[in-house]
Amino acid sequence: MATIDLNADLGEGFGRWTLTDDEALLGVVTSANVACGFHAGDPSTMRRVCELAAARGVRIGAQVSYRDLAGFGRRSMEVPRSELADEIAYQLGALDGFARAAGAAVGYLKPHGALYNRVVRDEQQAAAVVDAVLAYQRGSGRALPVLGLPGSALLAAAEAAGLPVVTEAFADRAYTAVGTLLPRTEPGAVLHDPELVVERAVRIARDGEVVAVDGSVVPVRAQSLCLHGDTPGAAALALRVRAALVAAGVGVRAFG
Repeated sequence: MATIDLNADLGEGFGRWTLTDDEALLGVVTSANVACGFHAGDPSTMRRVCELAAARGVRIGAQVSYRDLAGFGRRSMEVPRSELADEIAYQLGALDGFARAAGAAVGYLKPHGALYNRVVRDEQQAAAVVDAVLAYQRGSGRALPVLGLPGSALLAAAEAAGLPVVTEAFADRAYTAVGTLLPRTEPGAVLHDPELVVERAVRIARDGEVVAVDGSVVPVRAQSLCLHGDTPGAAALALRVRAALVAAGVGVRAFG
């Protein structure tokens, strides 16, 4: 039977501002990408989400970003490799402290926004992400899985460093003919039709393919499926996606 992990971006608020319905989404997903303070999130939000995730048995992931609160981490930045590695290690360490306090631990790392897209092709910035994960491994004795786009420079660098990798797909994002995500600056980059999102989720999980913007069918090898937590009605849509996956004979559980 085909199986897939469901992940969502959580904790994407700051101070009195909230964006994601963390509690509702944690009742659906199997992995939680928790914002670590650089694109969204603050200490109290990180603590609360870690506690909720631990109580519900949801795997906690560090969603790391450029230092870009004003731009929600969606602006690409030129950051030297060593500096970017330090900033990622800083975010990872902060979340790990809250996860441990909740009786859990960080279970994987996933870049956010512009950094996620940049490390698809940028080998230096991909190496910076891997440097941070290796630093964490030296301190903790744990090889942290890295979650990213199949065929990306990031996953190649992680594999070369001996780290576990987890391939990811998106049901609510448009794909190019070469299997990359259509930039958010392009029309139609984010899909809002719930029926289409549900259909694409099942096709990705069951058949390992997705229809690109030019109509071609692109193979997608995904161990995890992302549902964006900042989408209006995200929790209800996540419930529909999970129910459709189960109805199609797809097992939903955290990647192992």
